[in-house]
Amino acid sequence: MSLLAGCTAVADLAGYNSATLNEQSAKQYTAILNQAQSRRVLDVSSLTARRIQKVFNRLVPYADQANRTPVRFNWQMNVIRSDEMNAWAMPGGKMAMYTGMVERLQMTDDEIAAVIGHEMTHALLEHSKQALGGQVLAGIGGSILAGATGVDGGLVGLGTDLLAHKPFSRHQESEADAGGVLLMARAGYNPQAAISVWEKMNRVQGSDGGLAILSTHPTNQTRINAIRKMLPQVMPLYERSRALGR
Repeated sequence: MSLLAGCTAVADLAGYNSATLNEQSAKQYTAILNQAQSRRVLDVSSLTARRIQKVFNRLVPYADQANRTPVRFNWQMNVIRSDEMNAWAMPGGKMAMYTGMVERLQMTDDEIAAVIGHEMTHALLEHSKQALGGQVLAGIGGSILAGATGVDGGLVGLGTDLLAHKPFSRHQESEADAGGVLLMARAGYNPQAAISVWEKMNRVQGSDGGLAILSTHPTNQTRINAIRKMLPQVMPLYERSRALGR
């Protein structure tokens, strides 16, 4: 934990403070969207895209409440038409989800919320900033896209960058799982769906995975076990939210 805090401080000293990181990520995000649009893979109208946006918009207020960074996020979600099962978040709340994840896994809205909440937590905890600080310490240069987990480098037409170094650690992935479950519960999505997401992943790829979103992640069964332990804490939050009509 102290090492991660040190990496964050190093990122600040290297000029990657939260505001700067978020601003640069927003520019890269615009480039990604422009390329996706030019390739006609930016999905703004399908049923899948509308479902993703609906879940995302419901989660945003709770993500804002959980924001402990020095700057306010300008959350944005875009949907990429692709068979790839992936989702990612950049610093400052710039996000994307691929239609393949929803359609191939036949996700419910609760399961979509589990994935989006997970990625939101990466951004809220500034895991990209920690990863960038670690790369600075290691003397490795790279682009701001180190802040996006699983971004397709080919999609944005960039060369090798920090994405190749798999920026998020297993500890950070576990943090994102936990934070995502809390977010979805507060928004009125059933936290048990976070378990079913990984059970579906098991059926598709096996317990160790092989999907882009699983790179350097804990095994699916490890995640399932950890989320199950959280259920006594988060189910009352979910039930309270449902009682309030969320």
